[in-house]
Amino acid sequence: MKVTVLIGSKSDLEIAGQVRARLEELGVPCEVHVASAHRNPDKVDRLVRDPETDVFIAMAGLSAALPGVVAARTLKPVIGVPLHRGLGLDSLLSVVQMPPGIPVASVGLDAAENAALLAVEILALKFPELTRSLERYRAQWREEPSASAGRPA
Repeated sequence: MKVTVLIGSKSDLEIAGQVRARLEELGVPCEVHVASAHRNPDKVDRLVRDPETDVFIAMAGLSAALPGVVAARTLKPVIGVPLHRGLGLDSLLSVVQMPPGIPVASVGLDAAENAALLAVEILALKFPELTRSLERYRAQWREEPSASAGRPA
């Protein structure tokens, strides 16, 4: 079981770190790679062929091509995280308006933690032990909401 996170630029490492932290908390191995759809297409292809990855999370701003490029090269689930660059509208639309036949699940702008949780929900279909992790997370969230956007402390 593994989630691979692809980001288009080193400047996105902070947001990718939020995914990594939430996945580690829930017991899911994660790798983060900088691989631009435009500047490193061969690297993207190599990463997408990793047989150990069960779910991909692809983050990108501006034209946000990375989630779609990843989805076009795999049959595994791809979660797109549009990143807020400028107004953020370009990246959001690029992720949610994929052509028929190449689906990309999308979360909100910069919503790295939701991407991590969605990845765990997908993995729980194959690895039922993750359901218990999600149940504990949600119970904690209901009982101890923090001041920061209702996330568990």
